[in-house]
Amino acid sequence: MPALSNTRHERFAQELAKGLSQADAYVSAGYRQSRSAAARLAADVNICARVAEIAERVAVRTEVTAAALTDRLMRVVDVAEKTGVQFDDAGEPTASSSKHLGVLRAAIMDIAKLNGLVVDKAELAAAVSVMPSIVEFVAPDASED
Repeated sequence: MPALSNTRHERFAQELAKGLSQADAYVSAGYRQSRSAAARLAADVNICARVAEIAERVAVRTEVTAAALTDRLMRVVDVAEKTGVQFDDAGEPTASSSKHLGVLRAAIMDIAKLNGLVVDKAELAAAVSVMPSIVEFVAPDASED
C-alpha cells in the first residue's frame, strides 16, 4: 500500500505506528485536540491498514538487524575460540588466554541478551514493580467494606 493521499492521515498513521497514543498522534498530524475524532480516525480501515504495513516493515528491519548482529557476534566467538585457546590432540582445551576468554564470554552474553535469553535485573525489577501482588488479588483491603 502506498502512502495515504491525505498527508495528515499519513502522518497520523506514522505516529500511531511509532507508538504514540491516538490523541497525541492526532495533534502531531496537525489536527486540533479531539480524543473522539482521533478514535474515529484510528478506526478508519485505510489508517489501520497503513499502520499495519508500517509496523510490518519495521519488524522485518528489526529482525534482519538482530540476525545480522547475532551472526557478527558468532564470528567474534569463533575468532576468540580459535586464537585464545590451545587444544591437545584429543581436541580438549589445555590452556587459554584470559583476554580472549573475556572477549568470548562478553560476545556470548551479548548474543544471549540480543536474542532475549537473558534479562537484566533492572528490567526484571521494573516489570515486577508494576505487577500487583498476589495478596491484592486474594485479600482485598478490609477498609473497602
